[in-house]
Amino acid sequence: MIIDCHGHYTTAPESLWEWRRRQIEIGDSGDPGYPTITDDEIRESLESAQLKLQAERGTDVTIFSPRASAMAHHVGSPAMGQRWAEVSNDLIYRVVNLYPKNFVGVCQLPQSPGSAPSASIAELERCVNELGFVGCNLTPDTSGGYWQDPPLSDRSFYPLYEKMVELDVPAMVHVSASCNPAVHMTGAHYLNADTTSFMQLLMSDLFKDFPTLKMIVPHGGGAVPYHWGRYRGLAQDNGRAPLEESMLKNVYFDTCVYHLPGMECLFKVVPVDNILFASEMVGAVRGIDPRSGHYYDDTKRYVDEITTLSDADRKKIYEDNSRAVFSRLSNHL
Repeated sequence: MIIDCHGHYTTAPESLWEWRRRQIEIGDSGDPGYPTITDDEIRESLESAQLKLQAERGTDVTIFSPRASAMAHHVGSPAMGQRWAEVSNDLIYRVVNLYPKNFVGVCQLPQSPGSAPSASIAELERCVNELGFVGCNLTPDTSGGYWQDPPLSDRSFYPLYEKMVELDVPAMVHVSASCNPAVHMTGAHYLNADTTSFMQLLMSDLFKDFPTLKMIVPHGGGAVPYHWGRYRGLAQDNGRAPLEESMLKNVYFDTCVYHLPGMECLFKVVPVDNILFASEMVGAVRGIDPRSGHYYDDTKRYVDEITTLSDADRKKIYEDNSRAVFSRLSNHL
């Protein structure tokens, strides 16, 4: 089975975005109601996009969450963020019910600037216990690219981590839009966040306090694999345990790397047991690479081209590792 652990509903119907614009316009002064989206609109939004590409590229199931750039934690009040998360997650639930063989849900959390991470616990519980979701997206930056939040290791996150451990669900560390003009969203903010989050975790005792907590650093880990020696050295200089002991029992990377040399670096540096197949297709990069004639985000091609991987390695990357990290996933497959 080919499991893509990183997909977003980037093609959601326009009626969702109309509702969101109305919500932002009204603010806390009124009630925008609930978006009216038909099943046919959902089908149309997926069958010419994610479902079509799944079939073409040989992916069996995608772990699917709301559009990352639209989470926009920095927009509006905490109450607005809560409502937006509920609406977005409900829509993912409908997608999963319409296509249960193709998608499994992961939730958006209602994180907001100045709000405690524990404010997201109720929505996480709802999505896991009632909607059957298998994980969550956790942002390390609710400010929209200005980085005003405490690090992921801060004790303000501990109640949320306790609930994640209790529910046995992982978090993908994923920022949203950047409103900082100096920081491009997909080309800088996403990759900066991956790198920054890894360093926050490296310098903490978080996994001593939560030995079963699981986190996925997406987009191939940002700069981390390329600078693995730097991080090994920083751990050593700061009296931390080696990365294999302090990080790799809890932190995982995906394969959202959009060229073969980058993918080869990932697999040379990071143990196979810590890599999950992913593409984030119909996401950050949508075009065709003129050098190969294939879509940049057709990441399965790169994995298949790496000759150093054994069949057992590929099975781990494509299926077994995702089942292990998303422990609730096997109930859906």
